[in-house]
Amino acid sequence: MKNDLAVLKQIAHGLAQQFGETCEVVIHDVRTPEMEGTVVCIENGKVSNRKLGDGPSHVVLEALKNGGKDVADRYGYLTRTKDGRVFRSSTMYMRDENGDIMYVFGINSDITNLMHLQQIVNQVADNAGVPNLTHDTKASAGAERITTSVADLLDDLIEQAVQQVGKPAQLMNKAERIEALKFLNDSGAFLISKAADKIGEYFGISRFTLYSDLNMIKDKEKEQ
Repeated sequence: MKNDLAVLKQIAHGLAQQFGETCEVVIHDVRTPEMEGTVVCIENGKVSNRKLGDGPSHVVLEALKNGGKDVADRYGYLTRTKDGRVFRSSTMYMRDENGDIMYVFGINSDITNLMHLQQIVNQVADNAGVPNLTHDTKASAGAERITTSVADLLDDLIEQAVQQVGKPAQLMNKAERIEALKFLNDSGAFLISKAADKIGEYFGISRFTLYSDLNMIKDKEKEQ
């Protein structure tokens, strides 16, 4: 088992060489304490502006939720960066002999320029009266965002929770706040070290109220 990471690094290097500088290959070690510095290998890191020692992305949280038993490899889905670039991504979960996830192996191909080219082709086709071949360029709006640190990941999850409710935290009633907290709990946000402090501060509630809300969420789930 001790040579597994070395083999994965060799494969990562080979893939990066094969597909060129627009293809990033990254390996996260999900056993890293408190999820700090999960990136243990990265090829063509300039694609997402990440480097060795950077923090986790959403796929790492997925690997940790429920011991990783609920996750399966994913291929060819869309992700995006904070600055709006779009990737076609694949994620594979590397497990030990007990089925526990050790590493997350990710491939991200930057397709931003291809999408821009597609938009130009569609515009030309529209002007010429030719039906567009595809209208999925807006699909990137809902793409999962690639994050570079624990703090960045938690901020992203909080933003998603607020978007789901549809109003700022300070305007939420209790039911809406609980809906947002449920989203965060389901997303694995509370697996992040000291997440409770930041989430409580963001929603303007005490630690006691926060855990009371979380207990209410868990009780409702047991009833269902």
